Amino acid sequence: MPSNPAHPPLPDCAGGESFALMVQGQSMVPEFQEGEIILIEPEGLAKDGAYVLAWHKDEWTFRQLLRTAEGWLLHALNPAFADEKLADLSAIKGVIIQKALPGRRRASKFYV
Repeated sequence: MPSNPAHPPLPDCAGGESFALMVQGQSMVPEFQEGEIILIEPEGLAKDGAYVLAWHKDEWTFRQLLRTAEGWLLHALNPAFADEKLADLSAIKGVIIQKALPGRRRASKFYV
């Protein structure tokens, strides 16, 4: 993905290839726990219900993408965190395709 002054670049390995990040924080519990590894597909299909990586409000965020009658939302699974409205899908920079807990192969889960 070319560098864009509007947000920091994705890791060098990202380009068009999948890359991994570690979940931090509690905004996506109970489905995603802090310390789990998520695999992101930068060119994945961002659709209603997908888990996505987005550049929103000058920071990277991991949320569920939801379509409502009013438009698109970045939805945190933990109700302690507010939903955020999106003007369009340009903020979406990747789709989560898998999660894994380090050291526990059987704990892996696929999302596509």
